[in-house]
This record gives sequence, C-alpha cells and structure tokens, in this order.
Amino acid sequence: MSPSAPAPSPQKQPSDIATHKSDIRAQIWRQLRAVAYPDSRFDFDFSSFIADFAGSDGATRRLTALPAYRDANIVFIAPDNCLEQLRRDALRDGKTVLVTTYGIRRGFWLLEPAAIAASEWSVEHAAMLDGMERVGRAVALSSVARLRVDLLVTGTGAINARGVRFGKGHGYFDLEWALLYSVGAVDAATPAVALVHDCQVVPDDVTLVPDEFDTVVDFVVTPSLLVEVEGPQKPVVGILWERLREGMMEGIPPLRELRALMDEQGCEKSVELRGRR
Repeated sequence: MSPSAPAPSPQKQPSDIATHKSDIRAQIWRQLRAVAYPDSRFDFDFSSFIADFAGSDGATRRLTALPAYRDANIVFIAPDNCLEQLRRDALRDGKTVLVTTYGIRRGFWLLEPAAIAASEWSVEHAAMLDGMERVGRAVALSSVARLRVDLLVTGTGAINARGVRFGKGHGYFDLEWALLYSVGAVDAATPAVALVHDCQVVPDDVTLVPDEFDTVVDFVVTPSLLVEVEGPQKPVVGILWERLREGMMEGIPPLRELRALMDEQGCEKSVELRGRR
C-alpha cells in the first residue's frame, strides 16, 4: 500500500451500529412529533409503534400509482399506523393482503377481498389493526410458503435516498422479510416500498450504516416525493438466530415454526429451506 493511501475504515460492530441507529432515530423523532398522530395506546412513544402522520394519504396515492403496486396480486403490508389507508385501498383494488399482528405475536394473517365481501364486516374494518383478525384468517408459515408475495410495504423510523431504513428499534420488518425469504415467498428481486413523512428522509450528508440483516427498499414514498432506489441490495442471510432479541423466540410463533421446519428438513440455516416447498 502506498504511504499516502488512506487506511481502510474499520467495519462497524453490531454494538456500534445499534448506537448509530439510536442516535439517528432520536433526531428524526424530534421532527416527527410535529406531524405525527398519537397512537391510542402508545401516545407519542415512537419506540413502540410506527406513527401515522399528516399527509399520509398523499403518500399512499403516490404508492398506489407505482407499476409495482398495480401489477401485484398479493401484497405484504406491515401493521403500521401509517399504512391503514393502503390496506383499505389494496383490498378495494381486489388485492390479497398479507399482514402480521403487532410484534408478530400472533403470526401472519391473510385478508382476502372475497371473504370480506361475504362477511358482516367492511373493508374499512378489515384494514384496521383492531379489526383484521375478525375478518382475516391466520396462516401458518408452511402455508405462507405456498404464496408468492409480489410487493412488500412498510413504514419506518428513518430512511435515506439509498433505501437504507431504520425502524423503531425492534427489527420486526427485517424479521418479516427474513421469514418470507427463508420459505421462498419472496426473493431478492421482490420490490419493497417504505411510506414515510418527508421529515423522516435524512439529508444526504447523514450516513445510515445498515446491519447485515437490514432490509433495503426499492422505493421511498412521502407526501411530496417518490424516490426510486438505484440497485438496492436486500438481505439474503435469512434469520440470524444469534442476533434475535431476548424473548423473540418465545413470543413470535413463526420463528418457532421456522425452527421446526429446519429441524424437520435437517437445515442448519433458514435459507436452506428455499426450494424445498
């Protein structure tokens, strides 16, 4: 190496990345407080939920104009407050919506327009987090493996124009992606979209350092912007069991089911299940 050549930057360790993420979230949450709507349970505790915000209807219209949305039959939509209108619009557009319960505590649920139309419940009720389990049906991970999810949508805490996103700090969307990827319901080319307020898009001079399991998105939509990310790299590592937070294995049924499927198939890594459906 030439004496004048810069030394390579040391790779950030997981603890460094966690601190980095926490600092970025704190900066964004201070701005978000001015435009966010409180949650009925968590008020303005942004570490506990992804907030809806002023202008989310405009961001939703931008999203539903995307070809990736128009062409999708099955859409995974995270259980975020800012995505209630999208869940409603998707069902009205005849799309099947795959969603998880809060914290993935009761796994995956499928919302099907025909089943809702035949029930006593409305699409508006089905789109609500407190109503979807009365209308939808629970689906085991083995059944999710037989689906082909065409599009994923999430809210988030902070994001940049390169699609690197930091959620509220629990890693649920990254887990949802890893579960779906491990059983073959999505692949690295499946588009993902983040719907956020403009204040959640960090300036270009602020670096977001992703962890190896962080799910980078293809599109960022806000009330005033549509950003198409160039060459997003989604994680293909599956579940990193050693990186799970305390209590996740006990509290998230699909994780236990995935481990059982791995044991049944003799897999050491969750991604080895791909192609064995």
